[in-house]
Amino acid sequence: MLPAVVKLCCGISYPHLRTMAGLQRLAIAAIGQELAHMQRNGQSQLPAWTSHMGWQTESSRREVVNPVPLKEEELLYIRSGHEALTKALDIVDDKNGWKTELTEENGDVIYSKVLSGDRKVFRLETVLDATPEEIHHILWKVEEMHQWNPSIKNIKVLKQAGPETMVTHEVSAETAGNLIGQRDFLSVRHFSRQESCIYLGGAATHLESFPPQKGFVRAEDGPTCIIIEPLADDGGRSHFTWLLNMDVKGWLPKSIVNQALPRAQVDFTRCLLLGSRDRDRERERD
Repeated sequence: MLPAVVKLCCGISYPHLRTMAGLQRLAIAAIGQELAHMQRNGQSQLPAWTSHMGWQTESSRREVVNPVPLKEEELLYIRSGHEALTKALDIVDDKNGWKTELTEENGDVIYSKVLSGDRKVFRLETVLDATPEEIHHILWKVEEMHQWNPSIKNIKVLKQAGPETMVTHEVSAETAGNLIGQRDFLSVRHFSRQESCIYLGGAATHLESFPPQKGFVRAEDGPTCIIIEPLADDGGRSHFTWLLNMDVKGWLPKSIVNQALPRAQVDFTRCLLLGSRDRDRERERD
């Protein structure tokens, strides 16, 4: 009965999944998990149409058959990361209010819009010479990010909640020309896949065991996201979208913050591209 109801409600509408409101996407995900649970218990045979929704059957899974049960705290982090990603995608999908902030010679374009509460967010659009998997591999190895991104002093993974979610502490570097100054961040990070696209999201979080550190201003980010999609005509390159949504805290004038953040996005993608090329050279040597 449940598969029939889901099929009716969804209208086999996978191409429209990206345009659903946040709660609708959460509902679809929850239904997919329930169907998978029913199949594991021998209660239901998933019909062929579920393959178009991006849901995996037991026969297609590569994970361990009996994974270690997640703790309640870990489930909370997963839910928090998923909600942050969903909210960030909703901001990106809303086409109203975006204005061109700057355009670079290499093709990078940054747009901005003002959300409720007078917070300005920035959306970078560019093309990178790497596959989505290659870019995701570099971005998800967060504790190595300082090796290719000079704006980061260090990132430490404090908690891991399954393979797709983590809680991290990040300290920005003291670099010349940094208009914002040194900050630290406590964030939950989450990623998911839909077909050939990879989505990374995150937001500020709190840990009683890890309060703001002496000597740093605790900034807050999120909801924020990165969308990595292969180019239709070149699978070796990717369209890269990054929504930057950050409250740097402190007493800095908004004019300085709004000048520094889009420039930081351009610098980040340039460093990311260099990091991808370094990885290619290492792979060639191996």
